[in-house]
Amino acid sequence: MSSPRAAGILLHPTSLPGRFGIGDLGPGAHRWIEFLAAAGQKRWQVLPLTPTGYGDSPYQSFSSFAGNPLLVSPEALYEDGLLGAEDLERLPAFRPDRVDYGAVIPFKLDLLGRAYRRFRAGSAPTLVAPFEAFRARNAGWLEEFALFMALKREAGGGAWTGWAVGVAGRSPAALEAARLRLESQCFEQCFHQFVFFRQWEALRQRARAAGVAMVGDLPIFVAHDSADVWADPQLFDLDAHGAPARVAGVPPDYFSDTGQRWGNPLYRWDRHRESGFAWWIARLGAALALVDVVRIDHFRGFESCWEIPADSKTAVTGRWAPGPGAEFFEHVARVLGGLPLIAEDLGVVTPQVIALRDSLGLPGMKVLQFAFGDGPDHPFLPHRHVRNCVVYTGTHDNDTTRGWFGSAAEAERALARRVLASDGREIAWDMVTAAFASVADTAIVPLQDVLGLGSEARMNFPGRAAGNWAWRFTAEQLGAAVVDRLGALTALHGR
Repeated sequence: MSSPRAAGILLHPTSLPGRFGIGDLGPGAHRWIEFLAAAGQKRWQVLPLTPTGYGDSPYQSFSSFAGNPLLVSPEALYEDGLLGAEDLERLPAFRPDRVDYGAVIPFKLDLLGRAYRRFRAGSAPTLVAPFEAFRARNAGWLEEFALFMALKREAGGGAWTGWAVGVAGRSPAALEAARLRLESQCFEQCFHQFVFFRQWEALRQRARAAGVAMVGDLPIFVAHDSADVWADPQLFDLDAHGAPARVAGVPPDYFSDTGQRWGNPLYRWDRHRESGFAWWIARLGAALALVDVVRIDHFRGFESCWEIPADSKTAVTGRWAPGPGAEFFEHVARVLGGLPLIAEDLGVVTPQVIALRDSLGLPGMKVLQFAFGDGPDHPFLPHRHVRNCVVYTGTHDNDTTRGWFGSAAEAERALARRVLASDGREIAWDMVTAAFASVADTAIVPLQDVLGLGSEARMNFPGRAAGNWAWRFTAEQLGAAVVDRLGALTALHGR
């Protein structure tokens, strides 16, 4: 029997190299798959692939089902006959190492607009039937999302609660009038989704052929200003005006002294239960159609979640409200035929959360950067790991390991040096080595740690509203030496 041990890399597609200001699903992504295979990596973990909203965050999306059109590859559109050669040459002077969303968003949307107009003009006749099949197959979410985005554009980008009363309140007559008025804009939104999913499927097939499994990421909560909440408001805890009655977050922890006030609306779990959790089953099914395994962000919220008054400025004030518990997962498993999930069980974790995770047989997470603050008994230390878990050096919310080590308290640094048998000069690589040597079945590390980068390469600062999600690497950083060193370490530890 083959070993279940596997290694992988955490990297969002926006961080891939390329000429168009942001990583995408084109040639750079296919070369990335080749790198993973050459280095013996069997997992590629990404962040949510959905359209980004406030702060360019993949965790604040306009839809739980749609794909991010900023990830669409202009080169793949050219290959499909949807762009001309000249469209790939007139480029702004983008930085290769950072995403400037203010410049990228209008540029990519302009390119998508050109591709859409060519498609409507008949430039790619072989795509017409696949497009219509895509629309029919995804009608359950696609038509509402397309109308939501068209209405948002008509309203100058404003949140749905500020739209005209008829469409905000989903009057059937107002919605039908909007569909007629915005027919072309809705069609264009459907086209954006078609080309995203077409390119993702090609990339996933490449990954499968290379033996690389995709690990996705599903936030437990959705953004208030989203097609999800607008289309099904009865499933969320809203007031009479459509605003959240209470919002989600976490109390003070090692990320923040005032906690994290995420602002997402909470679920009306009673109404989800009445429908047999139909919305959630559709959401998880859609996620698992894109990836092989899904990391459930904030797993503990299914046992209980931190409920914050909507008028509270921080997350200090709140209460733990019960979630749906095992009943939810058992029902999902029956319908979907299993639970290919990773439980993100970080933060304030109670015995009840652990019991829920273990009763479902789900692997939890062990983050090595958190292991060295409480002496030799911390459960994240390598000698405390179990097989059914995923070990990380850090996540997208952490500093890079080199950055963490440079700012950590001396007691943490001293314990890390002792446990890792490290002199600190290559602390990131020493941490990667410890992760790969762990008994944990799966080890996943951010590319920043493989490359030994400092805080300049950090992906996200929790609680900071702007300036996140921008880091990119360049093709030159993944030379033969990186492939050889990572591949040798992977083979040495049977991954």
